[in-house]
Amino acid sequence: MTSIFPWIILLAPLLSTAVITLFTLRWKALSSSISIAAVLVSFICSCLIFAHSTAAAAGLTWIGISGVFQVPFGLTLDPLSRTMAVLVSGIGAIIHIYSLGYMRDDEGKSRYFAALSLFMFAMLGIVLGNNFVMLFIFWELVGFTSYVLIGHWFYRDAAADAAKKAFITTRIGDFGFMLGILMVWMGTDSVVFTEIAQRLWILTSHPAFLTIAALLIFCGAVGKSAQFPLHVWLPDAMEGPTPISALIHAATMVAAGVYMLVRVAFIIQASPTALLVIAWVGTITAVMAALIATQQNDIKRILAYSTLSQLGYMVMAVGLASNEAAIFHLFTHAFFKALLFLAAGSVIVMLHHEQNIWKMGGLSRNLPITFFTFLIGALALIGCPPFSGFFSKDAILALAYERNTPIFVVGLFTAFLTAFYVMRLLVIVFFGKSRSEIARKSDESPFVMTGPLIVLALLATIGGFTFFARNFLALPIEKEVAFLVPALAIAVLILGSGLAIATYRNRTSEPLSRAFALFLIGGLSMREQWAEQAVAHGESARYYGWPKWGIYRLTCFCLAWESSFSSTSPSSADVGVEF
Repeated sequence: MTSIFPWIILLAPLLSTAVITLFTLRWKALSSSISIAAVLVSFICSCLIFAHSTAAAAGLTWIGISGVFQVPFGLTLDPLSRTMAVLVSGIGAIIHIYSLGYMRDDEGKSRYFAALSLFMFAMLGIVLGNNFVMLFIFWELVGFTSYVLIGHWFYRDAAADAAKKAFITTRIGDFGFMLGILMVWMGTDSVVFTEIAQRLWILTSHPAFLTIAALLIFCGAVGKSAQFPLHVWLPDAMEGPTPISALIHAATMVAAGVYMLVRVAFIIQASPTALLVIAWVGTITAVMAALIATQQNDIKRILAYSTLSQLGYMVMAVGLASNEAAIFHLFTHAFFKALLFLAAGSVIVMLHHEQNIWKMGGLSRNLPITFFTFLIGALALIGCPPFSGFFSKDAILALAYERNTPIFVVGLFTAFLTAFYVMRLLVIVFFGKSRSEIARKSDESPFVMTGPLIVLALLATIGGFTFFARNFLALPIEKEVAFLVPALAIAVLILGSGLAIATYRNRTSEPLSRAFALFLIGGLSMREQWAEQAVAHGESARYYGWPKWGIYRLTCFCLAWESSFSSTSPSSADVGVEF
């Protein structure tokens, strides 16, 4: 049955952008209302399409060169695209509403909502496009709109630099993506996904050609989903408004790479070599980002590195040839990561845009709704049962246990680190004594901000249960390890959380010293001097205990490598260490 709803889903945000830009820029309240109305229309239409599985969208031929090149302008409405349309428009609607409170006094509010609508149009185009050409055009539009949104406060040098860094870094991956698309077109004489799948035998008859094409396509996901080594733009993207951080990190821009890999999985899974490379890139990204997160002091950067780590899990699942596990974790991650960023935004606004966690403390008393919702998101992130992250992360770990033991071990260690840095964040921000006057005088956010938090907290709680998730996607099944893997995951969760609580309870500053960082990353000629400093301060494995000392050694290596790509040198406040 042909329906007009898919086109309404796609075009409503574009119409909103046009109206705001051309007519209502001077009226902030009207512009924000138009943008919110447009995304709600997209969400409602997405729900209607989701409820009617037989719905189809009319298409047309966009480029037609007989016998040479055919590009339709069409939309795909399979179960994956319908689920993603609901997810993207739903999370987008919540963030739009939250933005009313967060951006209420911003001078560029109309410009912000116009760019937000254009971003939604681009992301929905990625989700609904039925061919590589449409996908790539909307892919680039997402890159452009993210540049605009990250640089919303362009008069700040840090925001302008972060926007340029995101735009340029993702272009590197996109160049490889474009080459991969051209190779697939050259091999199959088509850019339409369904037609390529039918002609896949042409590519599989040339394994080397197929592997190169698959890895070049993966380059697009490496850039957009911030995988190693093109991950360096995502932490700096925190310079944009917090709702934009939530939108980029939850269900849109960085999720686009994972979605694209699942969309073209029939190409990737035909090459075992490509799968192995993808699995290990995801694994390396997951553990590296988790290590770096353990020593960040900016509340948004901690969450940014957690996004990198969780995206690594998703890419790991793609590399292990399980689309179901990857999309399941993308689905639950959208809820709890949007919740965490928006709750962090609530904290930041009430503390007059203070983001250093060591200037917070005791906020559970003054911001009870923000605290309880943040707690739910944090428990989902670390995989604590019965919250959503427990089910989706364990599905990936079970998959790794069955198919690649080394990846499983690294994934389990990453789960330990996740529990450590998330509990560190909770203890420092919400417990203990207030560490600044502004923290002592903080108050709860208005309902326009806490209301979306409550909705997302509910979704983060029930999102992983079968009775809810099975309505949206096919769930992975790993019955053979139904007890062992969850038991190991819970054990490392308890160990990591307990270590963080023991280390950071009642602390007023970072207890770990940078002496070991200097020892590890400095030149050989300086080692004796730094070693003497470490001894003078009692900073040794015996002093700290072997687990904390070992974790810190690894973290220092990652921080040193990461800082070499930063536009500014990290200070002690940035990385949570003392001199």
